[in-house]
Amino acid sequence: MQQGVTGNLTPYVTSSFQEHSLTATTSVMSSLLGGLVKLPLAKLLDVVGKPRGFAAFYWVGYNGLAYTMSIFIADSSALRDRALMLAYASSPYIITMWLAGPIANSVLATIGYNWGFGIFAIVTPIITLPLFFLLMQNYYSANKGGHILEPAGGRQSVVSYLPMFDVVGLILVLAGFVLILLPLIMYAMQAEGWEPPKIIIMIIVGGLLLVVFALWERFVASFHFMPWEVLIGPGTSALSIVLFVSYHIWNSYFSSFLQGCGSCVGSIVVGVAIWYTSRFKWLAVYFGVPVAILGVGLMIQFRQPDAYIGHIIMCQICIACAGGTLVICEQMAAVAVVEQRHIAAVLAVDGMFSSVGGAIGSTVAAVVWQGVFPVKLKEYLPAAHQQDFDSIYGSLTVQKSFPVGSEARNAINRAYGDAHKNLLIVATAVLALGIPATVAWKNIKLKTVQQT
Repeated sequence: MQQGVTGNLTPYVTSSFQEHSLTATTSVMSSLLGGLVKLPLAKLLDVVGKPRGFAAFYWVGYNGLAYTMSIFIADSSALRDRALMLAYASSPYIITMWLAGPIANSVLATIGYNWGFGIFAIVTPIITLPLFFLLMQNYYSANKGGHILEPAGGRQSVVSYLPMFDVVGLILVLAGFVLILLPLIMYAMQAEGWEPPKIIIMIIVGGLLLVVFALWERFVASFHFMPWEVLIGPGTSALSIVLFVSYHIWNSYFSSFLQGCGSCVGSIVVGVAIWYTSRFKWLAVYFGVPVAILGVGLMIQFRQPDAYIGHIIMCQICIACAGGTLVICEQMAAVAVVEQRHIAAVLAVDGMFSSVGGAIGSTVAAVVWQGVFPVKLKEYLPAAHQQDFDSIYGSLTVQKSFPVGSEARNAINRAYGDAHKNLLIVATAVLALGIPATVAWKNIKLKTVQQT
């Protein structure tokens, strides 16, 4: 529910600053930080245990909570059952997706979008307390049974643990990605384009920081930020990036609650199919990727102002079912090839690739949007409204203030249609890379795998 409500409110937040075109940009930094923080979180869960790790990241946000939940499911389920359990964990979306839109509208009309975010700062800790107590109960039971090994040196200081989290590596890789991605958005916002030296300098410095990160990891770091020894297969890593790049390209300026329901229902069906057949690769290769390409590709034609809404719904259902299939299969491909003790690290790497892909996708979306939408809006707006171009371009609220059917509203809709068409073309091309990525997976029979 939090994702649905805050996702609907985000365009209004950027519009309040007359910067609606930067809606996709807001997720670049959060995606990078949310994904990269999972690697030190994996180390934290190993060092202090899942209950304490859950509590420590209680205040970090959704990424920490969802990641801890995935680890809990992986530790408490057999490999064959894991797909169904992961799908079941996301099933609440089937209910909350119907509530997110009305709640967001009510918040906007009454207390304002600020409290739309503030509400969840209060609700989230209360709702997640039962999971925390469950983790604590399991921890104490395991400790009582002698299944948990305490450090030989007894209680240790926080400083003694810091090298294990490779803070220097985290800072280097985060700064490197940010300095590469953000200038790509900044150039589209400036009339000079690539001419300002700071744009080129930021990209060069970002690239150099990533090189320094690689050298640091190879020759200096005692504990590696990236667990290279358990790095998931290239096909799995590639699909994580492809899926989230494509999704964030076309979805950054397009919202649909159908995706949540379709993905959750589809993932449950996929979980049952994987449990019954003990295989997952065939679902991704023969259904997930082709249907995802079909759904996004058809949106190129149907995501236009005069298109029949039923066609858009059909595309969304295809995308949702394919997405639910690929997310579950991709997670299974990641965890099925490693030992149980490496699952936390593997899921962290998987989450990192997904989040980096999301950040790249949001960056591409912002660049395409800023390059197409204002140009087309300027072209289509009637002469009587040309003087209002800046306020119309910068605010979703102003755009919606024009009556449906008016010349200005039709011009805005046409500009939206043209911008979305370009976004969808790029997203479809990226999705095509999912074909070789899934073909490269190992065709594992889950019930024959014994994880220790």
